[in-house]
Amino acid sequence: MMYYLHFLSNDVGGFNVFSYVTFRAVAAAITAFTISIVAGNFVIRKLISLKVGQPIRTAAEVHRLAELHGGKKGVPTMGGVLIIGAVFISSVLWARPDNRFVWLALFAMTVLGGLGFADDYLKVTKKKSDGISGRFKLLIQLIVAGVVTAAFLTSPLLQVQARSLYLPFFKVPVIANMGLFTMIFFAIVIAGSSNAVNLTDGLDGLAIGCTITVAFAYALLTYAAGNFRIAEYLQVPFYSFTGELTVVCSTVVGAGLGFLWFNCYPARVFMGDTGSLAIGGLIGVVAICCKQELLLAVVGGVFVIEAASVILQVMSFKLTGKRIFAMSPLHHHFELSGWKENTVIVRFWILSAIFALLGLATLKLR
Repeated sequence: MMYYLHFLSNDVGGFNVFSYVTFRAVAAAITAFTISIVAGNFVIRKLISLKVGQPIRTAAEVHRLAELHGGKKGVPTMGGVLIIGAVFISSVLWARPDNRFVWLALFAMTVLGGLGFADDYLKVTKKKSDGISGRFKLLIQLIVAGVVTAAFLTSPLLQVQARSLYLPFFKVPVIANMGLFTMIFFAIVIAGSSNAVNLTDGLDGLAIGCTITVAFAYALLTYAAGNFRIAEYLQVPFYSFTGELTVVCSTVVGAGLGFLWFNCYPARVFMGDTGSLAIGGLIGVVAICCKQELLLAVVGGVFVIEAASVILQVMSFKLTGKRIFAMSPLHHHFELSGWKENTVIVRFWILSAIFALLGLATLKLR
């Protein structure tokens, strides 16, 4: 909404800055951060009053992890509502409301956030670490992918963009028309991103810290894709609608920093599936919109490693009866290997920053 203030520049000087994506992106990040900080204590008190404490795995499930995380029992979960609220409000305020990509990203975040909320609620009420079934989660993620696909394919301006597939280091699409595989591909990106962030959310501040670096990287990627001169110089696909996603990504950075204020070790609140599924889905949609889906595997390298560790662990146990890691996801393996929780968190943050820089470096290697 604030975008339309630039029309006042004809009568009052200075209002033209509201037309610039860069100005609104910074303002959106600050707004999201402020909302998170101001509303944080209220949300935490409300969650405590509702008695939505994080269920901790019992000693029967894994005794060593229960010992390490026993002190976290009772810390409120579902804190992702704070992130979702800050991102949604800030995006509506500072992004162009007539941009289809903005609403697609917010739609994915809201729906998957609702799915995560229901999952967290079941875990809390049952006092167990099991919530909604994996099949039902996948169904909702497929529905979100279907809506995103339909939004692209029903627009003559976006059909060609949706069906093309780009690889890092290549100037032109490696596949010009994916055809019916388009929806399947989008589903893999959205579900993969959403679930990978969810699996990473296991230590205080780990997932949100990595999310901040990924969102910042995609703020730059969407800005490049939405600016004709920069896109032409870097030889990346140009789509004018994509620039507004810079504002959305910036709100994730701001809201993430605000949430980290309360989520850093020792955490006063956890994002839960409410937050992890939501922001993972949003990032997946952003990657689709700027046609940097496969680059997400590099930029979000920590998320990929965490998800891969779970897949490898399950496959190894089913095929050989042996485990590769002491426990999966990978952050628990390092915990059980003797690393302090803070050490694991900070080192994974460092890796996330390095992966983000590597992803951005590919823009010049084409």
